[in-house]
Amino acid sequence: MEVIVLFSVFLVLLVVGVPIAFALGISSLSYLLLEGISLTIVPQRMYAGIDTFVLLCIPGFVLAGNLMNVGNITEHIVRFCNALLGHIRGGLGLANVGGSMIFAGISGTAVADAASIGSVMIPGMAKSGYDKPFAAAVTAASSTIGPIIPPSVPMIIVGSLAGVSVGRMFLAGALPGLLMGVAMMITVYILSVRRGYPKERRATLRELLREGRTAFWALLMTGIILYGIIGGFFTPTEASIVASLYALIVGMYVYKGLTWRKLPAILTDTVLTSSALLLLIGLANLFGWILTSQQIPQMVAAGILSISDNPLVVILILNLILLFVGAFMETIAALIILFPALLGVATGVGMDPVHFAVMAVLNLMIGLTTPPVGVCLFVVAGIGNLQMLSVARAIVPFLVCNLIVLMLVAYIPAFSLWLPNLLMGK
Repeated sequence: MEVIVLFSVFLVLLVVGVPIAFALGISSLSYLLLEGISLTIVPQRMYAGIDTFVLLCIPGFVLAGNLMNVGNITEHIVRFCNALLGHIRGGLGLANVGGSMIFAGISGTAVADAASIGSVMIPGMAKSGYDKPFAAAVTAASSTIGPIIPPSVPMIIVGSLAGVSVGRMFLAGALPGLLMGVAMMITVYILSVRRGYPKERRATLRELLREGRTAFWALLMTGIILYGIIGGFFTPTEASIVASLYALIVGMYVYKGLTWRKLPAILTDTVLTSSALLLLIGLANLFGWILTSQQIPQMVAAGILSISDNPLVVILILNLILLFVGAFMETIAALIILFPALLGVATGVGMDPVHFAVMAVLNLMIGLTTPPVGVCLFVVAGIGNLQMLSVARAIVPFLVCNLIVLMLVAYIPAFSLWLPNLLMGK
């Protein structure tokens, strides 16, 4: 009975629009009161959820992303991608995807990617003759690459939940992220040819080198992070601080879009974002503890395996569950609540924890672009001053494209495991 109340309160709060963190907290509190459990368990479980050394890198990477974002990084990335791809039919759309792939190595979050790239590309593409819903759809779809290509906040979370090194998780996301980017570029090109979207003039070699030299500093940041972690020079937490210092120097003295006057606002935004994430993690851990105490994960695992113990079928069921949840729930909360339960099912049919983790994150990223709670859809619709329905219709080809990539990643483990096994061993 109490578990039914727990889920009922949670779902009602979600439907009426209560933020996910508070929905988790209030529903957990209702369960504890009905069960007569001391409320001292609330701070205990919340603290246990965030008392993990690796989670300290979240504020660092958020700060690094904010510093690079304010430091004119988006404009330089877009200009480089346009110089490289603009002469192809639908070149601005291709540059949009390419910009997201590069920006993914800085922000690590899809919403930041959609907001930053979208504020530049959606008006620019519309002015150049592209349909505005198409421009918004490309931006929203490509923003989901952000949490796949390292660094990635969701990869940090699943790494801590699965007991896998964050460096290994970062590497595991690299190839799937590149695969997503290439697949979306192919989709953009096919749609552009069919609809007769424009192409820009071919950039000269001098222009290409100039823009490449400027964008080099953004690319170097990802290289420093990965090389430092894989080479054993610093931990992921230390890497986030190195990334922040690097972003500060580059933003101030290379791109020169960052000033000392802007730092208080950047730090305030970082504190607010990091606090919201950590509050969400803490309350999700409390909710997850209740589910574990009621043996809900074991019941979910038994239910799935009662349908079939065939690995191909089980993987399909896991994908359907994650896609469904991703359409309604925030990524971090969904990972903390669902991941431990589903991980047991996945490993039970022979999936590597890293392989399953990448598949889970990819599923939930696709959820960011699907109604009714597709956060990235809301972001780009707001930027483009568009109706949500028009963007949702325009994004359908990209959802199909991403679902194909998801199936490849789900059923071909090498996409996730080859690079970490090559560079870090099995």
